[in-house]
Amino acid sequence: MTNLIDIQNQIAILQKQAEEIKAQEFNKTVQEIKAKMIAFGITIEDLNGGSKSRPRKVGAAKSGNPAPAKYRGPNGETWSGRGLMPRWLAALVAQGQSKESFAI
Repeated sequence: MTNLIDIQNQIAILQKQAEEIKAQEFNKTVQEIKAKMIAFGITIEDLNGGSKSRPRKVGAAKSGNPAPAKYRGPNGETWSGRGLMPRWLAALVAQGQSKESFAI
């Protein structure tokens, strides 16, 4: 049966081996990264998040124009009908009023 001291010695040996492997592979890995950066035209600025030439994400882009209001509350609150129902409308619906009665 192995005891704590044996296990700690094994851990120390394995950590030393891991450090040696890391040292051996470090330069090779750096060269591979540099080669890929050159191939893709990546700069240090790109890695720091400063590039404006990165491809845009696919998906809905914000147009800058908010959606028109479809519902208006008794105190002038508005809701476009998108996303979660606002608290003011949810409270009124919970009181038994219909959502459609607040349609603009």
